[in-house]
Amino acid sequence: METAECGRPTVPGGETTWVSPPGSQSLVASQKRRNRKKKATIVALFALLLFTIVLAVRIGAVYVSLEELVNALSEPATAASTARTIILDIRLPRVLLSALVGSALAVAGATFQALFQNPMADPYVIGASSGAALGATVAILLNLKFRILGLGAVPSLAFVGALATVIVVYRLARVGHAVSVVALLLSGIAVGSFLSAIVSLLMYFSGERLHQVVFWLMGGFEGARWSYIRIALPHFALGVAAVIFHTRELNCILMGDETAMHLGVNVERARKVLLAGATLLTATAVSQSGLIGFVGLIVPHVTRMITGPDHSLLIPASALGGAAFMVAADILARTVIAPTELPVGLVTALGGGPFFIYIVRTRTRTRAPR
Repeated sequence: METAECGRPTVPGGETTWVSPPGSQSLVASQKRRNRKKKATIVALFALLLFTIVLAVRIGAVYVSLEELVNALSEPATAASTARTIILDIRLPRVLLSALVGSALAVAGATFQALFQNPMADPYVIGASSGAALGATVAILLNLKFRILGLGAVPSLAFVGALATVIVVYRLARVGHAVSVVALLLSGIAVGSFLSAIVSLLMYFSGERLHQVVFWLMGGFEGARWSYIRIALPHFALGVAAVIFHTRELNCILMGDETAMHLGVNVERARKVLLAGATLLTATAVSQSGLIGFVGLIVPHVTRMITGPDHSLLIPASALGGAAFMVAADILARTVIAPTELPVGLVTALGGGPFFIYIVRTRTRTRAPR
């Protein structure tokens, strides 16, 4: 990664100096090539996402033709009532919610991997998933029925549980005014394991509600509504904005904290903002879909192979790739053993686990000394 991507050269007086180094023309040409690559990558991933969305809306127990889809979207008043209901009230909110969740998990995963400087990190590494699972399990077992801003008891308590867990983990890892990455990682594992044990204990005594708890923990989008999207969208936008506006800091942190500080980055502040943004994305996704694994682990990993480590491209590419991946997984969940529907979390685990093992083995062989 080039140093110029992290900060501008300065002189002791604080003024920015602009010096044309030898070979500056080749640097300009290289920058233009990178810009073209960014545009081409984003356009290709956006086209892939659009294709999967159209496919997901058309495929299901009732097949929807392309003409019916266009009519329902362009002239809903004149479209057939059955097709309009299937497209606008059932499939489209489900597809868009799955895209939103996949995008949130992928962006959160890419951010955590950079913050922890560990490609194996994912949105659940600091216990957010366990906190969300505990909150949702409590809501299910107590049969709570309240609504907050249109959000039901299960997603509300899942959201609160995820955020509360991350706050606790962060405070445990904090020593003075600094937070060690290793301490944060270990605190997350410890707290997550403890909360998972509590969830297991509650499931043991859940009785007739065991099936409902297990199904939520497997993750899915059955019963998605437009209200879910309206509630999740502001949190998603806030979390993505926090990450997007700090991609320069992410690039610098990858070079090490000391190097980042020399380049003018307030590492502690940047880490807090990025951690909060990634956690908000994780909590938003989990509260809407339950626990869906491997998206935040695989999508950023594969995307990085295509785009490289520059987060100004990696983050938006991961957002689009994660959305397309989740929509495709939901298509499989709805159709692979139709009319029965599989939990989406089960589909991502069955497909994502072997695929990630293949990637790890392939990279290990290519890096092995000969």
